[in-house]
Amino acid sequence: MLGRDFAWLWRAYAVSSLGTWLALDAFPLIAVLALHVGPARVSMIAAAGGTAAALLAVPLGPWIEFQYKRRLMVRADLVRFAVLATVPAAYASGVLTYAHLLVVAVVVALADIVFRGASGAHLKELVPQRHLMEANGRFETVQWMSTAVGPPAGGALIGVLGPVVTVLLDAVSYVLSAVGITRIAAPEAEPPVRTAGASRWAEIGEGWRVIAAERELRLLFANSVLTGALIMATAPLLTYLMLHDLGFSPLEYGLAFGAPCLGGIAGARVSRPLVRRFGRRTVMLVFGVGRALWLVGLAFVGTGLGALLLVMAMELGIITCMGVFNPIYATRRLELVEAGKVARMVTAWTVGSRTAIAVLTAVWGVLGGLVGVRAAIAVAGVLLIGACAFLPWRREPSGVTGEASPEAGVRAAG
Repeated sequence: MLGRDFAWLWRAYAVSSLGTWLALDAFPLIAVLALHVGPARVSMIAAAGGTAAALLAVPLGPWIEFQYKRRLMVRADLVRFAVLATVPAAYASGVLTYAHLLVVAVVVALADIVFRGASGAHLKELVPQRHLMEANGRFETVQWMSTAVGPPAGGALIGVLGPVVTVLLDAVSYVLSAVGITRIAAPEAEPPVRTAGASRWAEIGEGWRVIAAERELRLLFANSVLTGALIMATAPLLTYLMLHDLGFSPLEYGLAFGAPCLGGIAGARVSRPLVRRFGRRTVMLVFGVGRALWLVGLAFVGTGLGALLLVMAMELGIITCMGVFNPIYATRRLELVEAGKVARMVTAWTVGSRTAIAVLTAVWGVLGGLVGVRAAIAVAGVLLIGACAFLPWRREPSGVTGEASPEAGVRAAG
């Protein structure tokens, strides 16, 4: 139904997603095992890399918008391949340094933001609106499959072949992604033309103005940024709680967060049928709230097999609800923005999200030291529930949303 061109785009996404998740913990492991740095410098790789990339990406939104998106996606893939390939090369030569890892982390994160901005606009152009939700559902399925398979497989590969093997596989995955994108045959539309006399600062701010101008988009932005940042900010604390305080083994820890990813796959598969049956707005609200209810419970887990099963059940609840919610939200975000502004909107959205994750991760690290890990997780869980206030609760007039009934919701959501 989605056609040959989408199939190539899907394959490109699948292979690069798997490569990313295989190498999820590669840089921290290289820093610890090969460079022997302390925990603060290990954390800085992720925090500094993400923050620096987000700041550097601020002026890129207009530049992305006015380029051919497919060409830009291929170049971003090749840049990620080139810089990642320097890590195993430097490691093999005995010249790998901590500064080298930091630079690579920043460049890869920046190229990722460019790719995301271009790919959002490209998807809207490539896939008819009525099929956008199906397309996003397929991407969501791949995301959770990669999340379930990648980290355990990556850990096994590192254990057998050393700390840089997954970085090399990640680099190769971007080459395969670039090849897949070049196989898309549909001619690409001309990029929008810059408005004569428009100031550079006005162009840079356009993505943020697009988000601010549309009420539903503002709410989705606030909800998604807060939700993602709060969940990611507690991830290091949960790791510490489970491995240090509660004494779970690395295998048990991996199972606790890997097995529930099957819920994300199931959620993505049923997302569109649920919208068809109940309407986009109802499903978005129910599962948007549903994904926020579980985190607070993780602050109260104990020890033993029962506690491990409880953690898995709560993670399953979070991830299943995300699997249903994310394709609807991703589709709605594209629907609300005109084609010539999608890249700037997605770039601004990604910059906001990455910055919020970096800031809240640092804040919650300090909070965990002050009030304890469990209390910090509980605070994040309560705030996560509060973030549900930013879901689009108010029903828009039917003439605006076209969603006076479940059937109308299906038409709007694809």
